[in-house]
Amino acid sequence: MKKLNFSELSLSPEMQEAIGDMGFTEASHIQSEAIPFIQEGKDVIGQAQTGTGKTAAFGIPLLESLNPKEKTVSAVVLCPTRELAIQVANELKKLAKYKRGINVLAIYGGESIERQINALKRGVQVIVGTPGRVIDHLERKTLRFDNVKMAVLDEADEMLNMGFREDIENILERMPDEKQTVFFSATMPKAILDMVHRYQKSPKLVKVTNNELTNASIEQVYFEVENALKLKLVSRLIQLHNVQLALLFCNTKKKVDDVVKSLRNMGHKAEGIHGDLRQNQRNTVLSMFKRTEVNILVATDVAARGIDVSNVDVVFNYDLPLDPENYVHRIGRTGRAGKTGKAFSFVTGRNELRLLKDIERYSKVKVERRNLPSQKDLIELKKANLLTKLTAAKSAGDLEKFEGIMEYYRSEGFTLHELTLALLKMSLTDGNEGKEMEGERRERSKTFVNRDGKMVRLFINAGRKHKISKGDIAGALVGKSGLDFKSIGAIDVHDDFSFVEVSDQDAERAISGIMDKKIKGKKVNIEIARR
Repeated sequence: MKKLNFSELSLSPEMQEAIGDMGFTEASHIQSEAIPFIQEGKDVIGQAQTGTGKTAAFGIPLLESLNPKEKTVSAVVLCPTRELAIQVANELKKLAKYKRGINVLAIYGGESIERQINALKRGVQVIVGTPGRVIDHLERKTLRFDNVKMAVLDEADEMLNMGFREDIENILERMPDEKQTVFFSATMPKAILDMVHRYQKSPKLVKVTNNELTNASIEQVYFEVENALKLKLVSRLIQLHNVQLALLFCNTKKKVDDVVKSLRNMGHKAEGIHGDLRQNQRNTVLSMFKRTEVNILVATDVAARGIDVSNVDVVFNYDLPLDPENYVHRIGRTGRAGKTGKAFSFVTGRNELRLLKDIERYSKVKVERRNLPSQKDLIELKKANLLTKLTAAKSAGDLEKFEGIMEYYRSEGFTLHELTLALLKMSLTDGNEGKEMEGERRERSKTFVNRDGKMVRLFINAGRKHKISKGDIAGALVGKSGLDFKSIGAIDVHDDFSFVEVSDQDAERAISGIMDKKIKGKKVNIEIARR
């Protein structure tokens, strides 16, 4: 079926205006097929991923069916997570912008139930909630489903995976038999089909086929990279592609926390989101990300449900997802609203290469292999950016006021040629211009050979401004503390401070050997870095 314009659908003027305000003219495939069926009162089972426009697919006909004069709950949307419930409720509110008297309420755990009870008392037609909190309200008798005419299960397979089957059945059983049911699910396992047979009447199947799963506007690339170099690769790709907003996925909550700390140490504005955060913390982090106060959001798959930011430049698969479906969910968060996006996946070892092949087979998309970007690539980018800035400065004029400063440096012994070259070096390099990531990989593999056990990260209050290099720190640890060079791990030198990893059994010796000693004339303090 071809995609339709929203103007071709039988929608009210209020709905058409709201859709126009949201910047949409053409309906997606899932919307073009599902909206007419739902408007006809048919039960629908939709197979679609995140990012296909499924919220509007059920939300538009749901809102069109409501009577604003009725102040009881007429429609219920169940979602697997708090974040998704909030996102769906917000989108429904945008669609109902010009429909006076229509109230939408999100109810979920982690938020004051008293506030939700007060909102319910004022009259609500649409409830968007998580199964646990909906059950809580039903048990308290603060919520009744006697007049429900439509029930929607959003990401039904995910709710079943999270163990909500009993709650969902309990909720559906409390609704009138003569209701319309709409199920959306990325996959169709037996448990979903059982619910379809039990709760739906001759449902219409609407499906986004596999060759439509990944957005054609998303550039999909993978890099073969060791775990130890992933952070440097993230930083380098952000510079190369001028990334303003990035979503980075890890497979565990601990990895999220570790990556966030490391990115912050590298100077990035990073925050993490996972299941251990309280709801108010999650809301705060998501708001900061949407306002671009945070440029890298690090998340687990479950916590990322409900993240809806239209201007994400890049999705990083820092850990390759174990489930190919999650790959599609992840990368669908970029390349939205007609924009292009990028998805960068990091692959380590043969097992992950096989996993990537599974992802390609599932999504029917070829993920392109790229070489690790070099320092030369960065310099070329900076050179082009500097040319733009120099041209703008020249056009702006007022250059003569800097002639006195130039003469000052010439009086200090610089020729004009030397001064130009020095300024270019400062502008185009970061002090590591001779380093390539492949070279760093080889150097690191030699350094880490024959090393066992846990590593401890140490903080040193000296860095580049004190003319201290990685070699100086390693030399001091070997010469002053008596460490074996093979027991020294990663060394990161910043302007005012540095970090160095040593094996945990050598940490005390490293600290006592260097504490209050001089490196390159600078008396240093050293301590275990705060995590």
